[in-house]
Amino acid sequence: MPKKLPEYNAASLADIAFMLLIFFLVTTTMDTDTGISRMLPPPMPKDQIDDNVKIKERNVFVVLINKNDQLLVEGQPMNIDDLKEEAKEFIENPADLETLPEKEPKEIPYFGMVPISKQVISLQNDRGTSYGVYLKAQNELAKAYNELRDELGMRKFGKKYDDLDSDQQDAVRSIFPQRISEAEPKNYGGSK
Repeated sequence: MPKKLPEYNAASLADIAFMLLIFFLVTTTMDTDTGISRMLPPPMPKDQIDDNVKIKERNVFVVLINKNDQLLVEGQPMNIDDLKEEAKEFIENPADLETLPEKEPKEIPYFGMVPISKQVISLQNDRGTSYGVYLKAQNELAKAYNELRDELGMRKFGKKYDDLDSDQQDAVRSIFPQRISEAEPKNYGGSK
C-alpha cells in the first residue's frame, strides 16, 4: 500500500499574510512632497473690489523666469543670487528715487508718520521653469522682506522681527508689507 502524504492545513495562511501586510503598512514610512507654505489673503468684500485699479509701472518690480531657468528682472538678465539685494533696494527705495516706487505717508504705531512704499513684486514664470528655480526665486524675494523687517526691528526696538511682540510686528509689517503677485505661468517658448 502506498504511503499517504501528510496534509498541510492552509487555513491560517490567510491570517498570517494579512498580519504581515498590516505589519509592513504600519512600519513603512512614506515620503511626501510639501508645497509652498503661504497664507493667502482673505477675499475682498464685493463692495470694495475695483476692477479699474491701475498700478504705475515704477511701483512694479517685474521678475520673469523662462523655461531655461534664466531670470529677467526689470528687463535685465540677472543671476538669482543677486535677486534679494535688488528686491530690497526696490522695496525700501531709501533715496526716494523717481525710478523706484512712490511713497505715501501713513501713521504707524511706534513710528509716527512714515512714508510707505507702494511697491508690488510681480513674479511670473514659464510653464517649463523648474520647480527648484521657482522656489529659489520665491525664497529670495521672501528673504528680502524678512531682512528689511529684521533691520527695521533692530534699529527701532533692538530685536529681530521674530522676537518682537505682535503689536510691534504689525507695525513693522505695515512699513514693509509683503506684496508678491504671482501670475499664471505662460508657455512662452513651447514645451521644455
